[in-house]
Amino acid sequence: MQTTYQTERLLIRALTSADGEFMQMLVNTPGWLEFIGDRNIHSPADSDAYINRLLNAPAVQYRVVTLRSGNEPIGVVTLIKKEYLDHPDLGFAFLPEYNGQGYAYEAADAVLTDVLATTNHDRILATTLPANLSSIRLLERLGFRYEREIEPNGEQLRLYGVSART
Repeated sequence: MQTTYQTERLLIRALTSADGEFMQMLVNTPGWLEFIGDRNIHSPADSDAYINRLLNAPAVQYRVVTLRSGNEPIGVVTLIKKEYLDHPDLGFAFLPEYNGQGYAYEAADAVLTDVLATTNHDRILATTLPANLSSIRLLERLGFRYEREIEPNGEQLRLYGVSART
């Protein structure tokens, strides 16, 4: 799996400790709070501790999505091996001002294509709240198919899956 990806408009790179200000902003957006949850990141110290936990978790891979023109961070694409899933979970979140412009698809497609082609993962999953219609549409556009409802930790989620592309 690559550590950096380039698309026509984006550069996708590994999360670093220098991303604190951006992550603090992202995790406090209305979409993150509604569909992912409050991470209680309200200060630079909170953000630094959060990033440190992510960087030291072997089952977690966060990729920061930046605009190639100006290198401005606009979102993240994640790949996380969750205990309640048999395969890694693909996730994504973007600052609201960058929604609806195709950036999430462009970034998630680049990461997903590489992971399925170059790693031993032949299947990737994704979970989302039933009310997160934007994420559901994006997952379906990426080739994910609805599988079933699951309730890890008492939270109802929709489970989607995609297998290696041939």
